[in-house]
Amino acid sequence: MCISTDILKIYHLWHFTSLTKLQLNNNVIEKIERLENLTNLLWLDLSFNNIKVIEGLDTLVKLQDLSLFNNRISVIEKLDALQNLNILSIGNNAIAQLDNVIYLRKFKNLRTLNLAGNPIYDEECYKTFVTTNLPHVVYLDYRLLDEPTREMAITKYQYAIEEILQNEQQEQQAMEAQRINNLELQLHKDAFVEFLNGPQLFNSMFTDDPDADILTLLPGMTALLEPINLNNAFTYKNKMEGLCTQIFDAGLSQHMQRTAEVECFFACYHKAVADNQQRAAQIVADFESSRRQKVVKMKKITDDGLLEDHISICKEELNQLSETLMSLELELVEQLEDIIKDFDRNISEMVVGFIEYNEHHEKQLEIALATLEKVAKNELEEEMPDDVLMLFVDKDTVTNAVSASHDTHLLKIDNREDELLTQINSWSSGLQKTINNEELIRNRKRISEIRSYLSYGKNQLEDMQFSENQQDAS
Repeated sequence: MCISTDILKIYHLWHFTSLTKLQLNNNVIEKIERLENLTNLLWLDLSFNNIKVIEGLDTLVKLQDLSLFNNRISVIEKLDALQNLNILSIGNNAIAQLDNVIYLRKFKNLRTLNLAGNPIYDEECYKTFVTTNLPHVVYLDYRLLDEPTREMAITKYQYAIEEILQNEQQEQQAMEAQRINNLELQLHKDAFVEFLNGPQLFNSMFTDDPDADILTLLPGMTALLEPINLNNAFTYKNKMEGLCTQIFDAGLSQHMQRTAEVECFFACYHKAVADNQQRAAQIVADFESSRRQKVVKMKKITDDGLLEDHISICKEELNQLSETLMSLELELVEQLEDIIKDFDRNISEMVVGFIEYNEHHEKQLEIALATLEKVAKNELEEEMPDDVLMLFVDKDTVTNAVSASHDTHLLKIDNREDELLTQINSWSSGLQKTINNEELIRNRKRISEIRSYLSYGKNQLEDMQFSENQQDAS
């Protein structure tokens, strides 16, 4: 379907969500509006306008043919989403840089390209440059690119193309590495242990600690904080990172267990529902077969009393069926409640704590007080900066500085612990809420179906009773 500018003056674009062709040539358009609801477009003609910048086309992922002929465009850009593009006409514009053509290398489906009428068209090497850099293009400026032209282009730009290919390969490798990193990070976030597989938490403890730089200069603190210490392999930093790594590994392991538990739960849940529905369907099918036979027989009964007796029996059977189906549904509800409770208990047991932070504070305070004693006795052999010595006025000053540093570090750890527990509890409660809501909806729907069937059967019997009464009256 193609739509003209005149029609667009009457109707809005978003009314044409199934549109596949669109032509807007009126020399008025200066900016391409975002065409959010025209995602089915295959052909778009925006020629003969005053467009300066390519934009607003990122939703047209199905587009195959795009014409921007005779505009004021100077840069080919922002077409990344149009990977199905087969034909691009962007002639008679203001494209002056040959290197801009390289941008089109990413469009592997592009077969026809029109650049005639741009400043680059007058370049002596225009044809060979485009031919070399866009080997997938078959028609340039609507003329077939022959083999001699291609061979000449390859010979002329051989080294330049090799460099471009190398750069593209490096870029692709970088993108793939970033993609893998993003997937890993997302996995870590799903496990609620992001940034716990390295020194990030340890380093963050010192970020907001005003006395951190001073306290680390105390004699003996270097050995405590060094990540690698040959004399003491279990330094504070090593221990801290080791604890974080343990939590990280446990988090990933528990994420796998939670995922398996969720899958197992839904498998059991759906099997219980399916088995129950199959039993109920068989009961209803058997009852319906018997009911239809009885209805046929009752229609042939001429004795009013006998017919009334049959109708009463059928009503009682309907009530019994209702009780049977309701009992079956109650049985399913109780079964699902047990499954949900087991699931809740298993998930709750997987919620883990974090770490305790005491040892470093005690060791740091011990070093600081020992240093204070040496300062008081004038026995300090190591030279320390003046700002460090200022801490050793008295015991209270040293203790307060170490305690303040300890509180800052402890706050970081507590916050991370709270974040981990909040995330996993939020996930667990959210999942439970979703499961309970879906079960409630299923239960209500099932009860409604039973009542509807019961009502249908009773209405049919009442209609027969009404017909009988009318006959008696007549």
